[in-house]
Amino acid sequence: MTNVLVVEGDACAAEAMEHDLRRQGYTTRSVDTGARALHAARDADLVLLSLELDDIDGLEVCRSVRSGADTPLIAVTDRDDGLERVLALRAGADDCVVRTWGFREIGARIDAVLRRSRGAAAAGARAISLRPLHIDPLRREVRLHDRLVPVTSKEFDLLHALAVNPETVVSRTELMATVWDSNWACTSRTIDTHVSSLRAKLGSGRWITTVRGVGYRMGYAGGRAPELLGASEMPEAS
Repeated sequence: MTNVLVVEGDACAAEAMEHDLRRQGYTTRSVDTGARALHAARDADLVLLSLELDDIDGLEVCRSVRSGADTPLIAVTDRDDGLERVLALRAGADDCVVRTWGFREIGARIDAVLRRSRGAAAAGARAISLRPLHIDPLRREVRLHDRLVPVTSKEFDLLHALAVNPETVVSRTELMATVWDSNWACTSRTIDTHVSSLRAKLGSGRWITTVRGVGYRMGYAGGRAPELLGASEMPEAS
């Protein structure tokens, strides 16, 4: 059973969310503060985090959860605001939903995030080396110069989608379908936010190349062609 942690300061809203998630087959627990969320997140399979909390700013909670683990996290906002969603994604959320969208769509997005986070390991995909960049789908790890790069679940999926066929340009539509399981109207902003974040974390914009009017392809900041590796050949943590 998938364990979803609901982080919600409003007791009635938390109860309603838990009730609906249980009807959809999830096990749940809820906490009402950011401090409790930071402690409880380590035992959750997915965190559903309200950005409106009384003790700690929701975006700061999101950053703290993400810095400590790769637990899938969906932010919930009261405002249908593009900037709010961008800030949540930059803080490390795998998705950001508006509370007014309703439980059915929120549940569908939970399913999509969990599928993406578990899919690569279940498929037994082989590791990719674009030296000095290494991408391991089994461990869901990205290493650059043998150092672990902290990426979110969506950032990993986006990078892997580009690296698996590094010579191929991947369209925005294909990336949204593959990584976000969606055809949102806000495609450009969503993808651009994640690409910008990945470039910053990898320390160079050359790792991901923009093909204007089409999409993106993998670059070669390290100057080496890609290799497929077995998981045992991936570099270990130093």
